[in-house]
Amino acid sequence: MTRSKSAATAAAALTAAFALAACSSSGGRAASESSSGSSAGVANTPKMTIAMITHQAPGDTFWDIIRKGAESASSKDNVTLQYSNDPSADKQAQLIQAAIDKKVDGIAVTDPNTGALGATIKKAIAAGIPVTMFNAGGTDALGLGALGYFGQGEKDAGLAVGKRVVGDGGKNILCVIQEQGQQQLEDRCDGVTSGAAGAKVSKIYVNGRDDSAVTTSIQAKLAQDKSIDYIVTLGAPFALDAVKSVKGAGSSAKIGTFDTNKQLVAAVQDGSVEWAIDQQPYLQGYEAVDALWLYKTNGNTLGGGSNVATGPAFIDKSNIAQVSKFAANGTR
Repeated sequence: MTRSKSAATAAAALTAAFALAACSSSGGRAASESSSGSSAGVANTPKMTIAMITHQAPGDTFWDIIRKGAESASSKDNVTLQYSNDPSADKQAQLIQAAIDKKVDGIAVTDPNTGALGATIKKAIAAGIPVTMFNAGGTDALGLGALGYFGQGEKDAGLAVGKRVVGDGGKNILCVIQEQGQQQLEDRCDGVTSGAAGAKVSKIYVNGRDDSAVTTSIQAKLAQDKSIDYIVTLGAPFALDAVKSVKGAGSSAKIGTFDTNKQLVAAVQDGSVEWAIDQQPYLQGYEAVDALWLYKTNGNTLGGGSNVATGPAFIDKSNIAQVSKFAANGTR
């Protein structure tokens, strides 16, 4: 977290040097090209185009927060942001190739599957296109040649969750994975298992693209094993599904989750969800774009050869009031 604050301070200082005092405005948001009008000024640097390519699945509101951060940085930095996404690693690789073919000025990309994406990421770098990585793929990012990585250590986050659950009295933990084939999700559950020493941890795979299917799958598992006393989901929408599952099964299992959204914050406030892990997705999107601008305009890099940590941190009733006002704006 200290490195993130230092990175943000450095970025702010350079922004002041490059920014104009005038306010900016922007038009309507297109499906693949957008910018945010939230900045006080726009950098007086040449217009550049940055492609942001993620593994976002349809309906996952976590990525709305990522995108808001990216749009805010793009607005400030005089950047045209081209956003595209596909939860299929093979199709995501095709999107990276398309950005290479367009000769964009920079690429910001998530990497949930290095086996499928690594070669194409290296191809972008070989073509002279600087790449930042964020959210997924942190263990491989710098080795692939990325300028920097912005995110949390997934196994470390899972470890913290496992310890928290055991501290809350959890003895039989269900870890819910919403998308198969994504390493960062497996890492989270593996971390939970390591952290929850002495407790039973089992995994369940659900269809994260269908909320009703998620609810039904979790509810069936709770009915099958009534000793499950803690559910850990890997995204905010699935925690909300789990709330319905617990009620439907007549279970007393507690729920904790990775990531937040506006509705999840309300669930923490009313006690239906115990806590959430915050990896600061707004910051991930912002820094992934801003770091490319800093590199292109001033040769800067962030992290000093290490990943820049944006989490993990727990959000619970002790600090939810502070977070809620930002969640209302769609930035936490």
